[in-house]
Amino acid sequence: PGPGLPFLPGCAIKDPTKTSFHRSQTLDFKNGYAFSRLPREGVGGDTLFANQLSQDELDDLCTKGSTLTYGQVKRSAPSSFTPAFVAYDKKVLKFDAYFQEEVAISAEEHYRIRQVGIYYYLEDDSMCVIEPKVKNSGLVQGKLMRRHRVPKNEQGDYYHWKDLNLGIDLTMYGRTYRLVNCDSFTKVFLESQGIEVNPPEEMVSDPYTEQRRTPVQKPTMPAGPDPFRQFLAYDTKVLRFYAIWDDTNCAFGDHHPCVIHYFLADDTVEVREVHRRNDGRDPFPVLMRRQRLPKVFVDKNKNFPSCVLEITDHEVQEWYSPKDFAIGKSVTLLGRTFLIYDCDKFTQDFYREKYGITDFQPVDVNKKPTEKAPQVIPPYNGFGIPEDSLQNCLSLFPKPPRKDIIKMLENNLKVLRYQVALESPVPEDKNRRFILSYFLSDDTIGIYEPPVRNSGIPGGKYLKRTKVTKPGSTPENPIYYEPSDFTIGSTIEVFGHRFVIIDADEYVLNYLERNAECFPAETLQSIRDHFRPRQVVVETASSGFPKKDLDDLIVEVQKELKLHHEPFNTRRFHEAFHHFDTEGSGFLDKTRFLNVCDRFHVPTSTILLKKLIDYCSCGEDKVNYRDFLLAFPS
Repeated sequence: PGPGLPFLPGCAIKDPTKTSFHRSQTLDFKNGYAFSRLPREGVGGDTLFANQLSQDELDDLCTKGSTLTYGQVKRSAPSSFTPAFVAYDKKVLKFDAYFQEEVAISAEEHYRIRQVGIYYYLEDDSMCVIEPKVKNSGLVQGKLMRRHRVPKNEQGDYYHWKDLNLGIDLTMYGRTYRLVNCDSFTKVFLESQGIEVNPPEEMVSDPYTEQRRTPVQKPTMPAGPDPFRQFLAYDTKVLRFYAIWDDTNCAFGDHHPCVIHYFLADDTVEVREVHRRNDGRDPFPVLMRRQRLPKVFVDKNKNFPSCVLEITDHEVQEWYSPKDFAIGKSVTLLGRTFLIYDCDKFTQDFYREKYGITDFQPVDVNKKPTEKAPQVIPPYNGFGIPEDSLQNCLSLFPKPPRKDIIKMLENNLKVLRYQVALESPVPEDKNRRFILSYFLSDDTIGIYEPPVRNSGIPGGKYLKRTKVTKPGSTPENPIYYEPSDFTIGSTIEVFGHRFVIIDADEYVLNYLERNAECFPAETLQSIRDHFRPRQVVVETASSGFPKKDLDDLIVEVQKELKLHHEPFNTRRFHEAFHHFDTEGSGFLDKTRFLNVCDRFHVPTSTILLKKLIDYCSCGEDKVNYRDFLLAFPS
């Protein structure tokens, strides 16, 4: 109905759009029990308006009769009937009880007292028995009897709440329960129903359980340190000492840095070795495992092999304790002596509080640098060069001395050649000539002797390429020959043999002139003075013949000799000129030159040979036989 209209026929307005006409649910279950509740919504989900009247006003309206001016007063309607399951819903009587159970298989107990709770549900007169669960009891506990109506006798009667009271025995299914107490609701309910509740009794406990709870009397031991208390007080507390183990008395021994850990929880000691990189030892950090270390042993038979048996407390008179460790003190642990030189801050605080020690100055254990003994170089033995022999004194595995790579690359294949004569009192050595080669790449000298036929000396390599020291130099500070020491007429001493420089290669002059700033002026001037007469002769001879004409002349002479002259040994022809040139200057007297040519039947009277001799002549009495021999290649 609309607002302001009574709910009467004809005043209701039907909603044509309404399609749902269901009623809201008022019956429900909670915790396994049925109960009713007021509807939350109207028919079809309509909103219910709250009642505007108070509860007192509603009660007055229900009880107040209407006043009529006529007729008999109508009586009020009787109150609504309330069923028992609604009136006693969620109302339970709870009794504390116990029963006695026989135990026939145990020698320690003959019976057992089990405490239970008996619950009586007023809504349907059902009962259940529940025993509280005890952990590790070994019994089947919990709900001993499910909820149902319990028969009272064989006539078909059931137990009622009127049969229950305190201080009575209740027998159900052959088991007798003694009710000793109840809760306050049960007591109030019974008294409200006119039942006199008996006084509560004391709950009987199980004798075996009480015996188990009684502490066992332990035998009294003499007073001493409690290890468990020590463990709780000093657990994870460790004294740390830094020590040195001196093992230098043994073969390959050394000073081993170690860390000593003293565990206060159980008075055990552990020794760890501190390893460094490349120390040459196996990486085993634990030198001594954690254990109690004996300090003083009990006197015993020395013949008994105790070294292979474990040490017991009866064999040890005193164990190591914290008072045996201190900075600067040496301790012997299992045969090894350790010098303690420092400790950490916790250890210092522990000794300061317990023993009153305040001096914790660390001990200096660093090795003092030993004075290095001067290395004495032995005298040079004459084998090899001094630098190479010195490597045997500097290292066990000698290495070759380092070379100047830049100098070797810049002066590669650059050689200064000199002709030298041997200075010797032996007559056979006066005519011997040698080629001295100075290699600029590594300042080495090699000497070669050209072989001379029928001289009785084989010739060949006279000195292997090596560095040569000057006379008067010491093996500690060797002074080697340099290009500035080679001048015409100077004497070179090579390992006791004296050589005199009588000639040089033209490359020597060219090299010295290109690098004049690196050499003394006396050396360069000596080489220039030696080559000046030869240059005058060359200039004089070449003034009439250009270089190209001279080459053509030599070619024509060779052709004429092939056509009109019998072949002969040109090598012996060259050796003959070198034999008569005792000074090695490259010049011979004109008379001796012609005699050598006549000996080998060389036609010197031909026009071409006369021109060649005139070209090689130096004045009227000297001939440059080296230029002449260009026409006779060997």
